[in-house]
Amino acid sequence: MEKTQVSRRAFLAGSVVSAGAIVAGLSACGSSSASSASASASKAFAGGGKINAAIAYATSNAYTPVGVSAAAVMAAYCHCCEALYDLDYANGNEPYAALAAGDPKKISDTEFEIELRAGAVYYDGTPVTPADVKNAIDVELANATYKDFLGFIKQVDTTEKGVKITLAYPAEGLLKGRLATCRIFPASTAQEVLDKGVFPTSGPWKIDSCNYDKGGTVEFSVNEKYNGPKPAKASAMHWDILNDDTTRTTSFTSKTSQAMENVPAANIDMIKGAGATIETLDSFALCFLQFNTKKAPFNDKRVRQALFYAIDIDKLISNQMAGMAAPLTSFLPKGFVGYHEAKVQYKYDVEKAKSLLKEAGAEGLKIKLMVNDRWPKDLAPQIKENWDAVLGADAVTLDVCEVQWGTMAPGENPDYDILLTPGDPSCFGKDPDLLLTWWYGDNVWTQGRTYWKESDPAKFNEMQAALQEGREKTGDAQQQAWNKCFDIISEEVPLYPLMHKSVTTAWWPEALDGFKPVSTTGLYFLDADAAK
Repeated sequence: MEKTQVSRRAFLAGSVVSAGAIVAGLSACGSSSASSASASASKAFAGGGKINAAIAYATSNAYTPVGVSAAAVMAAYCHCCEALYDLDYANGNEPYAALAAGDPKKISDTEFEIELRAGAVYYDGTPVTPADVKNAIDVELANATYKDFLGFIKQVDTTEKGVKITLAYPAEGLLKGRLATCRIFPASTAQEVLDKGVFPTSGPWKIDSCNYDKGGTVEFSVNEKYNGPKPAKASAMHWDILNDDTTRTTSFTSKTSQAMENVPAANIDMIKGAGATIETLDSFALCFLQFNTKKAPFNDKRVRQALFYAIDIDKLISNQMAGMAAPLTSFLPKGFVGYHEAKVQYKYDVEKAKSLLKEAGAEGLKIKLMVNDRWPKDLAPQIKENWDAVLGADAVTLDVCEVQWGTMAPGENPDYDILLTPGDPSCFGKDPDLLLTWWYGDNVWTQGRTYWKESDPAKFNEMQAALQEGREKTGDAQQQAWNKCFDIISEEVPLYPLMHKSVTTAWWPEALDGFKPVSTTGLYFLDADAAK
């Protein structure tokens, strides 16, 4: 991805994150500078130390690898719970053979055999078996979150050395990348053990203990029985789950942590000046509005559209994001494979918003905006201001909270109106079908959460048909199918992004060797070593 240069103007536009805490942290760092860091980096790196990381995203949900979507849990399993193929996030999400011995062997356009890596065992010494692989894929095929990713897989059978996979239609180009979502563990592992996040795994690291909730920690040690392509270089690894920007920044500036994800824009120049390395990458990461389309008047797309037109996105990005985001022109960012400018463009237009609300008979609407208590909470006050200007004073009430996703499950009747929350499924891959399917496929997002499948079955089915056409076509025909998808969701907006956020990562170059930032959530240390 293209790297974004951070300007002084962008720094000044940001909100200050606890200046006292940052200054104290920088004082603890001594008189580090970019030149001293460069001199340190030029010396031979004495590795084999312990990695300490500041992680930005917390979760209180179960830690099972089956259908995992929590950012920190996903990143942790990338270090220890292998799939047949894993994604190299630092190199364009390219899949590489992890538990697989090599590329799939093509038997026909819809049949492939994959052998396991010879001698692969879990950290307790138990061999990884073809039955384990079949089970791992089968449970994801049945999982409400992942099943649409893998719908092109018709059947999985074991072979003497691995598995045979039969596809429902030719889709060779999807196979390796989508199998990266299927984390492999002993088939006999009980669900309650998986939920706790500590179970035998085959990757270069093993999790000794984990608590991914706010303020929690994750402890890793080296898997001495690993025989794959990416052996651990450091001696141990410790993650602090610090979703609060100030706490996370202080952990980094005091050098308690060697790397930090999701650097607040207001602190970039300050941290850089202390000698840390910072990279800002364009990304798919976004925040979005999710509507309860079962609830009037949010079942009317004119109301949903009006609320998008009523938001001054340029001002939101400038004032609240310090310019570290890109205005939306489509579901995909410009430059992504498959990009197409969407049919409907939501430029700030108060009069159009009022007109649409009048057409829908929704003038004077009162809204309760639920706000995820992560970084989008900083956007909520201006959104309220913009909506109040259209709907009337104090028309919008903010509810900043930890989202209880279970209350929005299929079959439930949640009373929420609209949710403002972040998301980034590009950790699973960057192809358009996967990213579209995450939020608009026949899954928990449309059966529950937005309830779009129930509230507008005709448009939902039209979307599913276009998605399926894209999966089965290639070339121009495939792009046309994706274009139809982008146009449908831009017009219907049951759930739709506000912007694409840049991702900024910081690390101390004298403390880490071989570390690379990525353009999605999480920190990845598979090729990294730590100073002793």
